[in-house]
Amino acid sequence: MALSDSFLLNLLVCPEDLGPLWYFESDELLYNPRLRRSYAVRDGIPVMLIEEATSVSEAEHKALMAKAEAEGIEANFDPDESE
Repeated sequence: MALSDSFLLNLLVCPEDLGPLWYFESDELLYNPRLRRSYAVRDGIPVMLIEEATSVSEAEHKALMAKAEAEGIEANFDPDESE
């Protein structure tokens, strides 16, 4: 089962700021645009360790945001609705 089809995706939060993530299935990563950090998804399992996160450059951030807009990728939850 792909992470995007999973109940798990709706439960995941960034381990640092506890905010929503953007799932880029084709890139196998979860992305936090607020902190500009990505978390790998390996064999369908998200690696949600802060020390394993990858910092994203300004150019990479812009590319990910453009891809998200083009493909209709959104945050995995709305933080305002979870209160």
